[in-house]
Amino acid sequence: MDLHNEKLIKKAIKGNKNAFEKLIKQHYERIYRTAFLYVHNGEDALDVVQEATFQAFKSIHSLKHPEYFLTWFTRIIIRCSSRILKRNNNNVFVTDEVISNFPERERFDQDESMSLLQAIHQLKHDYRSAIILFYYFDYSIKTISELMEIPEGTAKTFLRRGKAELKKIYKNEEEYYG
Repeated sequence: MDLHNEKLIKKAIKGNKNAFEKLIKQHYERIYRTAFLYVHNGEDALDVVQEATFQAFKSIHSLKHPEYFLTWFTRIIIRCSSRILKRNNNNVFVTDEVISNFPERERFDQDESMSLLQAIHQLKHDYRSAIILFYYFDYSIKTISELMEIPEGTAKTFLRRGKAELKKIYKNEEEYYG
């Protein structure tokens, strides 16, 4: 973390509204992308960003280690995303918007992207979270366990089971279409 960022975070922790606003603006793309990966809808992602930002602003004084700001904020996004999904009864539809919002380095052919997103959507919530955090955000197992508030062994299990489920989904599709 650079010195400027750390100073902003420390100011925000002390209650400086302008510093908090600068942090949100600085990390907005990542915040929105994280929300979008969970809810798969632009409007719901904006709702998640708004709610997570409000929750973070209310509780930033409780952040003990400024270097974990993004990890802490990601945990808030996950919780807010879960609430939105429950509110919407988990009716998540993969659209062209989902595909277009994937990072360029992760983009394959559009059909493969659509297939992968649909497969990820079919996973249980915990498996989906572990897969997204590990493969799309390059978080370590330790960070994933902290974000999901689970032991590291459980995070590894969620990743392993999530990958196994994805393989089953792809195998079933190959049998169906092949």
